[in-house]
Amino acid sequence: MAAEPTVPQLSAKHRPTLDQALATIRSRAYWSPHPEHPKAYGENAGADGLAAFEALRGTRLDLGQPGTDDWTGAETSPYGVELGVEYPHVDPDVLLPAMRAGMGAWRDAGPETRALVCIEILARISARTHEFAHAVMHTSGQAFMMAFQAGGPHAQDRGLEAVAYAYEEQTRVPGQADWSKPQGKKDPLELGKTFTAVPRGISLMIGCNTFPTWNGYPGIFASLATGNPVLVKPHPRAVLPLALTVQVARKVLADSGFDPNLVALAVERPGEGIAKELALRPEIKVIDYTGSTEFGEWLETNARQAQVYTEKAGVNTVVLDSTDNYKGMLSNLAFSLSLYSGQMCTTPQNLLIPRDGIETDAGHKTYDEVVSDLAGSVGGLLGDDARANALLGALVNPDVKARLEAAAGLGEVALASREVAHPEFPGAVVRTPVMVKLDSAKPDDSAPYLSECFGPVSFAVAVDSTASALDLLRRTVREKGAMTVGAYTTSADTERAIEEVCLEESAQLSLNLTGGVYVNQTAAFSDFHGSGGNPAANAALCDGAFVSNRFRVVEVRRQG
Repeated sequence: MAAEPTVPQLSAKHRPTLDQALATIRSRAYWSPHPEHPKAYGENAGADGLAAFEALRGTRLDLGQPGTDDWTGAETSPYGVELGVEYPHVDPDVLLPAMRAGMGAWRDAGPETRALVCIEILARISARTHEFAHAVMHTSGQAFMMAFQAGGPHAQDRGLEAVAYAYEEQTRVPGQADWSKPQGKKDPLELGKTFTAVPRGISLMIGCNTFPTWNGYPGIFASLATGNPVLVKPHPRAVLPLALTVQVARKVLADSGFDPNLVALAVERPGEGIAKELALRPEIKVIDYTGSTEFGEWLETNARQAQVYTEKAGVNTVVLDSTDNYKGMLSNLAFSLSLYSGQMCTTPQNLLIPRDGIETDAGHKTYDEVVSDLAGSVGGLLGDDARANALLGALVNPDVKARLEAAAGLGEVALASREVAHPEFPGAVVRTPVMVKLDSAKPDDSAPYLSECFGPVSFAVAVDSTASALDLLRRTVREKGAMTVGAYTTSADTERAIEEVCLEESAQLSLNLTGGVYVNQTAAFSDFHGSGGNPAANAALCDGAFVSNRFRVVEVRRQG
């Protein structure tokens, strides 16, 4: 079926959004078409979204995709709620050929139509943001407001950002050109040339547990907008948000005259581990992955037939040299350490503090005073259980809880973790962060601060000087990678030295944050999430490099 009848409507509806997205990735200014506030979706949207989520529980989500050979699903909410949703288990020998069948028409539709269809998918997801928020909350453990914002509008923004980059990269080359080369007295040499953005093949998106939509949408929409079918393989603990995404995408594709099998879902049985099998299939030409360094490196090494984009683990660091807003610094860091129980790839872990202390607007502060004051700031922020639950959410899985408990044995505890009861969900595992004092005087390769400890764990590392802190920063970024680096200093020379380390080691840097922007938050269209230049990730969300190798340009030359 041709898509032409729906293109004018899609263009009238979504071309202004695409144009604004294109303008914003160039200006890097703030913009979002997706409202952050729950009330913006209508008076009844909250109740309707919750009802829609509740109606999904205990049901079978039939996507109508080929190759379904069984049903599976074993998600349990980190809040202790059984979801009971069953999903199609697929036979890839049947599904993958079916996914390829619609590629030709999707390719021929061109970059603009693909972009407009992708934006329609995002628009329909946006209309169901409340429903998606509950799905994200009960698979990731995020508190509701974070699940609403990060799992809803912020994720949708990242998807739209990927669409904008995909459109821009595909349209750098004109669709056609008349070529004429003068030959002096002879007739010129003349050719007609056409240039087509050609997809690589089926794209595999391997989802993560903590941010299924926020981390998943860039790869999904970058691949789809560049003409590639997308097979979504969710984390087994976080299937529902991505299954709903696939459901919406398939409906929009069908409504627009395209093969719905351009987007499909692959859910594994408990313990099956199908990601490796799928990643090595010859039909898979693009892979997006967020998760552990071990599996990310395995993909990079072994999935040789595919373009592999990974976001793995890193050691995020904050250098504390000096500040002219001590209270603001402490408040900002306390929030950063607490948000979503530190279960973000951007959460600070290592706080590098000179053992002789730092200069502040409140006078000189010793290392012990800085650590004690920061611990007090975290304690004050989370002292009220209602506020603590709203910030912390629930621990996403037992591994995080085990790391949290083990961290207390790594050094002197400056801030002990405590259990927080959740009034609505008694089965939720909610814990405040732990902060441990360590010393870098005699570092060795087994020092805890040289590896990622994912979760609500931070290390207050005493260093000889700010120069020593920068040496340690450089080492950890170079060897382990970092998604984020933060620093506080009132010295222009020190600021420049920190910046130089981050430029040389390709780490994203935030300086002197004391207000409502935090080192572990990034804004679509403006901030780059990761750099692709250090071991934490081989790609950035989003830039031209993230989309440009998902397609190639094929030229046809015609004589006459």
